[in-house]
Amino acid sequence: MPAERPLSLITGASAGIGAAFAQELAVHGHDLVLVARRAERLHALADRLRGQYGASVHVMPADLADPGAPQRLAETLQREGLAVDWLVNNAGYGVPGTFEASDWSMHADFLQVMLHAPTELAWRLLPGMRKRGYGRIVNVASLAGHVPGSAGHTLYAASKAYLIKFSQSLALENRHLGVHVCALCPGFTWSEFHDVTGTRALVGKLPRFMWQDAGAVVREGIDAVERGTVVQVTGRVNRTIKALAKLMPDRLALWLTARESRRYRQLD
Repeated sequence: MPAERPLSLITGASAGIGAAFAQELAVHGHDLVLVARRAERLHALADRLRGQYGASVHVMPADLADPGAPQRLAETLQREGLAVDWLVNNAGYGVPGTFEASDWSMHADFLQVMLHAPTELAWRLLPGMRKRGYGRIVNVASLAGHVPGSAGHTLYAASKAYLIKFSQSLALENRHLGVHVCALCPGFTWSEFHDVTGTRALVGKLPRFMWQDAGAVVREGIDAVERGTVVQVTGRVNRTIKALAKLMPDRLALWLTARESRRYRQLD
């Protein structure tokens, strides 16, 4: 059984889906550990959630591009006697342009944040969940992990496909111990993501029905992991796109991806 007030650790909690997870889990009576690079935003969010919901909120600024960050976070949690019941691996971003257009150091940082950090955090926090017989791990993946990779943002879809497969295996290994694992796969979501990658003008041309609110994405994710759903694609439009991509011949799906991705991918 979970603690009276479960403790949830959320990475990338300073904005977007991460901040929405913090808000929604506080509504559900969780205490929180907020992790992101922007300490001032984390403290502002923590103050608001303490005031509105009476949550105990711990702010732990960290740059997950630093390979040592996950271990230091785990050591801080242990030192402060904090047992994490929910892990939300949400931190992420995109590298615009084609593969060779960026220095290797940029790709290395991306892989550290998107692959190594969530995997290591799960590895470090999972034993406690298994021992207590209760845990929830949400890996925020993407619809991009279900459809063919596009030109531009070369590593993004690949990293999200990894999170989906990782979540599936982790779920099968741990569900008999009371630990649920879910890959949450949103499509286009209203957040800062596209401002950070410099693609806001491009994606702004997409029709409004393709977009979801971050709060709606999070509520689907929480419901999915609680009921034991391993992969949750959010929204009817995104689930339709995923189904069509699976039914199409690979050549046709790749051609359609190439045609449509010119509308929202930066290629230089």
